[in-house]
Amino acid sequence: MVPQKLRANPGGQISPDEVIGRDQLISEFWEILDRQSLMLNAERRMGKTCMIKKMQAEAPKDKLPVYHDLEKVRSPLEFVETVLQDVEEYSSGLRRTARRTRQLLTQISGAEFSGFKLPEFAAPHWKRLLTETIADLVENQERKVILLWDEVPYMLGNVGNQAAMEILDTLRSIRQMYPDVRMVFTGSIGLHHVIASLKKEGYTNEPTNDMYAADIPPLSYVDANDLTHRLLLGENISTTDSWVSAAAIAQAMDGIPFYIHHLIIKLKMRGKKVDAAIITKTIEDCLLDPLNPWKMDHYRERIDNYYNDEQRPYALNLLDVLAVSNEPLLFDELFHNLKQEPETQNKEMARTVLRLLERDYYIIRQSEGYCFRYSLIKRYWKLLRG
Repeated sequence: MVPQKLRANPGGQISPDEVIGRDQLISEFWEILDRQSLMLNAERRMGKTCMIKKMQAEAPKDKLPVYHDLEKVRSPLEFVETVLQDVEEYSSGLRRTARRTRQLLTQISGAEFSGFKLPEFAAPHWKRLLTETIADLVENQERKVILLWDEVPYMLGNVGNQAAMEILDTLRSIRQMYPDVRMVFTGSIGLHHVIASLKKEGYTNEPTNDMYAADIPPLSYVDANDLTHRLLLGENISTTDSWVSAAAIAQAMDGIPFYIHHLIIKLKMRGKKVDAAIITKTIEDCLLDPLNPWKMDHYRERIDNYYNDEQRPYALNLLDVLAVSNEPLLFDELFHNLKQEPETQNKEMARTVLRLLERDYYIIRQSEGYCFRYSLIKRYWKLLRG
């Protein structure tokens, strides 16, 4: 059987039928959603958005998936407005409206409300409005509601600490009020940074302890090879051996779809027959490119954004040590190297930062010790830090 050819689309939207190697994982997520809500954590570029859009497009008949990217939401009222638009879009197909929400808005304003743009006078009432909007969606159909919300941590960071606390608490309350409603939170940088920031402001609640936390891993070896081979064929890239080249690319890119798509485009632009030497040289050129085509600068930038002044030197030095090591390092070996620097002498702080680096997908802890989670990121870090 000749494999389906695919065209490379680095950073673009992939149609659901072209998402490779995620069917089993999606099936597992649907099983979880039969029981409870879900938090999907993933490093950037793992294809989480493509995956949840595939879930939306191919949902079981007893599920009603509603997807929205919340990255640009900057206030609780704007969040309610976003949810209301989604609910009204679905309800219009049933020739209905968000009746309860509109009745509440009319009650608040003293005049009949029309349109989708919520007026500023509604801002103090956003919690009630959000609850009524979800109620309108639940009452208008018989399927289990699945709210697929992408980049939730960005929204919470945008709205400010007090509003973030209230949004998290309100959403948990809604999940308790409507047991058949499921929420799926996704985020590139984990919710743990947001909640840690809130706890410093006195927040004591555990707003997601009723949700199941799951990772989105890279593609398996077999699926990454399959995707890469299809892209090589689809782009008509000449190779000495298409399957050998596909395996080399998939391994070098750690099975991460975004980087596979990007590398395929670069190889096509070179216009040369692809072999191991061309693949290695193209990867190095891309990692050194000051235009940052693979958007890898965020690995350095987010340490400044998410780690405090005391944690930052530990994070940088730990990654530097691991980047030049040819094998995993146990904690004592790591800390011995850290002690060479005057600002990284605290053993407990080193343990804390190692845990954060694990949760942020920089490193992984194995029985042999700590090492970079992905060889591509290790390679980039060595080039970046010299």
